[in-house]
Amino acid sequence: MSTATYQTPDSKKEEFRKYLEKSGVVDALTKVLVGLYEESDKPPNAVDYVKRFMGAPTGIDVDALRAENEELKKKNAELIQTIEELNKRLTTEEEEES
Repeated sequence: MSTATYQTPDSKKEEFRKYLEKSGVVDALTKVLVGLYEESDKPPNAVDYVKRFMGAPTGIDVDALRAENEELKKKNAELIQTIEELNKRLTTEEEEES
């Protein structure tokens, strides 16, 4: 391993921090946290407040959506396989008729 490609954990952290600053994440998080701090009536769920402020919809079960997505992918693969089998059978029948 050359020293040019080796990064210390501190340099990785610094690089990541710079990335967060450059991409605007630090500013966005600062704004949402200041907003939460300045709320006179603190919300019961601070995480939902942050999500809502950052534009994420609340009340969505991400795990359920992932499970549904996996089921739909499996069903799609099954349907593609069925279509391929039917196309092969159709081609075979057309060849037999000729």
